[in-house]
Amino acid sequence: MLGLDWAELERTAPSERMGLLYEAVCPDDTDWDAEPLTGWVFPASPRVPWCGRYEFRGTTGSYKPHFWAYEGWDTAREFAAPALRRSLDGFLLPLLGEEDAVPESGLFPADATPWRPRLLLVCPPSVVSAVAAHWARAEPLLQGLREEYDRHAARPGGWIADFDAFSALVREWAVAVDETARRGWGLLGLPL
Repeated sequence: MLGLDWAELERTAPSERMGLLYEAVCPDDTDWDAEPLTGWVFPASPRVPWCGRYEFRGTTGSYKPHFWAYEGWDTAREFAAPALRRSLDGFLLPLLGEEDAVPESGLFPADATPWRPRLLLVCPPSVVSAVAAHWARAEPLLQGLREEYDRHAARPGGWIADFDAFSALVREWAVAVDETARRGWGLLGLPL
């Protein structure tokens, strides 16, 4: 996932944006034998100094844990306290929700060729700020979901086996969102 200076992205020629973003996701100088990084990498690439890359722990670049975290929330949400439900919905839907929730960004030129992958996440700075505010309200209430999550949404042996795995991934998203909001940046998710 990328945190980036939205104004710099918009100043970049539309035809160059996708190439620079893929460079930020997987820089040309990547050492494939090195231990995987976790957390923020600033800059994401020397060629894209206005962009940071967030590497989630234990996901090995896969979207599956994120999908299963959202599925777990979708199952557990009806058992959550109303204040937590509202706040966690506001936090998770823009980040992990249905693919149809990703808005048409207008950031990239229309492409008649079907090979260009669809963005997984598009959150301009105003959305990131709102998502961070939802997290600030959800975080103190999250622990109250433990029992109901484990009762209704746990999937032992799965990517998100229980509340602890769910909470750990959601808290990583919070770290990514909070830093991005602090910088006044936006978030983009590209499929690899």
